[in-house]
Formats: sequence, structure tokens, C-alpha cells
Amino acid sequence: MLTAQARLVRHPIAPWSGPDVSIAAACIVSEGGAGLCRFEVVGDLHGLVVPAAGMAARVDGLWRHLCFELFVARRGAADYLEFNFAPSGAWAAYAFDGYRAPASPPAVTTPAIRAEATAGRLSLTALLGPGTWPDPRRTALEIGLAAVLEHRDGALGYFALSHPAERPDFHDRRAFALALAAEAAPP
Repeated sequence: MLTAQARLVRHPIAPWSGPDVSIAAACIVSEGGAGLCRFEVVGDLHGLVVPAAGMAARVDGLWRHLCFELFVARRGAADYLEFNFAPSGAWAAYAFDGYRAPASPPAVTTPAIRAEATAGRLSLTALLGPGTWPDPRRTALEIGLAAVLEHRDGALGYFALSHPAERPDFHDRRAFALALAAEAAPP
């Protein structure tokens, strides 16, 4: 198993009227391409719009509201995958041949999403089935982790590992800042 974890930072220019929060994210990828992503938002969450739990369903446009995002790419390859997860259980999966160039949707099983919210903490865990990601034993992976938070006044906050562009752009490969690679066995 390979693990990567990091803190997400808010885009410095995009307007945000919501509370100051800290967001931690982690990914664990198994040898068979199954993976687990965990996001934890900590702080005064008053005023955040958190979707109520519901049935798991594939839904487009989750980025317009509170959701968490995962990007997975093979190092050196132009193609990549995008996954969106909402506390409601809604999710989406997309494939791209290159920067924002849509490809046929990936065939993935419904991820198991679990969310918990209290006054000071929101956590979401998404479990992706085997074969969802490229096998990290065969190719090094570049990972992007991001979150969109929605305030009750309609403002969206954009959080990611890094923000290399002037505008929020989670698809910018420079923001796929976590590397996952199996280490070669010693001779």
C-alpha cells in the first residue's frame, strides 16, 4: 500500500466569505488499484452548506457546491482521471485525454462514501474499488487533491495542494503535487 497526505490551501485570490478552516487530505492506494481518500475540514463550520446524506448516485456538476476532488495521473502521461465526492453520497468520475480534453467516462463501481459532520469538523471518506486507479506497482502516480466549500451566501472557496494559476484550476497538472510510486526492490 502507498500513502500520501497533505494539507490543502485556499486559492489566494478567489473571493471567500466563509470561515477560516484547515483541510487535511490523504490517499491510500493498494497494489490492485483500489484506493481510499479521506478529507477532513476542521474549524468553525458555521455558515457552510453541507449536503444532507442521501442515496449514492452518479451526479455531474458537484463542483458547483461543497465537494471533494481527486485527480490521478500516470507520471509522464497526458491522460488523467477525476473523481468528485459529496457528503450526500453523490459522486462523479471523469477521464481526460489531456488538459480538460474529455475522454470516454471511466467504468468504475460506485464508491462507498461516508461523511460525518459536527460543529467543528466535517470528514468524508471515499473507498474506490479495485482497478479504479492505475496500479502504482507498474507506474508512478501523480495525485491532485482539492475541495470546494460553499458558504450560505453562495460564495465558493477553492482549496487544493497548490494553486499554480491566477484562477482556481484543479485540472492544472502542476497542482497534482503528490507522488505515489512503489519503490524498487533492492538488488
